[in-house]
Amino acid sequence: MRRRWTAILAAIVAIALVPSTTVPARAATPITTAIYTADPAALVVGNTLYLYTGHDEAPAGGTNFVMRDWHVYTSTDASTFTDQGAKLSLSNFPWAGGDAWASEVEPRNGKYYWYTSINGNGPGWMNIGVAVGDSPLGPFTDAKGGPLISDSTPNSSPLNIDPTVFTDDDGQAYIYWGSYYGLRAAKLRPDMINLDGPVVTPSGVSNFWEAPWMFKRNGTYYLAYAANDSGCSQPGYACVRYATASNPMGPWTQRGVVLDQVTSTTNHPAIIEFNGQWYMVYHNAGAPGGGNFRRSVTLDKLYWNADGTMQKVAQTTTPIGGGGGGQPPAGTNHALTATASTSYVSPWETLGAIKDGFVPSSSADHSHGAYGNWNRQGTEWIEYQWPSARNLSKVATYWFDDDQGIDLPASCQVQYWNGSAYVNVPGQSACGVGANTYNITTFNQISTTRLRLNITSRTGYSTGVLEWMAL
Repeated sequence: MRRRWTAILAAIVAIALVPSTTVPARAATPITTAIYTADPAALVVGNTLYLYTGHDEAPAGGTNFVMRDWHVYTSTDASTFTDQGAKLSLSNFPWAGGDAWASEVEPRNGKYYWYTSINGNGPGWMNIGVAVGDSPLGPFTDAKGGPLISDSTPNSSPLNIDPTVFTDDDGQAYIYWGSYYGLRAAKLRPDMINLDGPVVTPSGVSNFWEAPWMFKRNGTYYLAYAANDSGCSQPGYACVRYATASNPMGPWTQRGVVLDQVTSTTNHPAIIEFNGQWYMVYHNAGAPGGGNFRRSVTLDKLYWNADGTMQKVAQTTTPIGGGGGGQPPAGTNHALTATASTSYVSPWETLGAIKDGFVPSSSADHSHGAYGNWNRQGTEWIEYQWPSARNLSKVATYWFDDDQGIDLPASCQVQYWNGSAYVNVPGQSACGVGANTYNITTFNQISTTRLRLNITSRTGYSTGVLEWMAL
């Protein structure tokens, strides 16, 4: 049943294993390190957040997915998670042949429908099945006795995986799925286990690869998905793009990248609001011994702009429970004893705010003042000066973004005074421009009396800083 896909699968695996020299170094704290987890879906019921995950079981050094069941994790604070165990497995589907890939759970009429990606025993390769249970933790049983979607479904995707199901305010449910650039959508009947009408190919979803996630906010429909394109990721890796629409079947309008590539080649989003805070749930290779086939589910806070667009998610190394937009890095902050200066600060802003030691809750938190240079564009700078030399090897920058004229910068560069001129610090790591977090930049240790941060704006915007630490 797999022969006609062998060449395609081999090509995809080859792409995923392309060596890279600039894989992101940061990886958020996994929800568990006891097992490897992947392909998350999120559901809120009452005061509990449920994460439904795949289970990676590939051996160390393995070069293919080994996935046979799905786990459920629960949390009441989005910080600590309890593994409720494997609540669904291939053995629950008599028609399954292998490959317990991405899934999602959707409630309806007091029941919970678990849509899964399964390699069936019939012709073709991957299918979408559905199980049903009376609670978010089941027990779950096969609801249909065969695939909901398969290669025999008219206009099905080139690879029928990664279902996302959304129920609108009027009770109509929709399913989106697909891979190999083949996004598909259909309505579901009220029984949630049969399609209601033809399968369509949604329009306007640029650079779709796989892993769609659909939801609604303030009357607007959102579709996030994994994308493979040079505008957002290296060859063989994926970022998460998103699009919006005024109708659940589209047409869709591309809005940009909400999550950069991660430390695994694959990327898989779930976006959820829980206790008044939005989160991006995703996977990476961040757990000890992790890799492309031994992934780990994690989550970070997601923030919105006033116009309904999403700010790019900052991939952090601190647990969600660490508070605010993450805790500052450890070490002696020499900024506290420095004199600050700048090329320009707006008259109503506060340069001294960059070194007051306040921990912001987000990039929009200017409750303790902020440095901003509106309406300047291009490159501006902020600077620290000390009466005697300081030994430094790291800075941490928390950017200011007021959702108006001040935006995250396009780039930045750390420089120091060598006694006669400003020069770039040696061995500088990437100068991060992420929102809602401390962007840590390391470099070879220097001894200097002056340190400068050059900040280059995005076109049409100015820049700002809430905290700039020198360590």
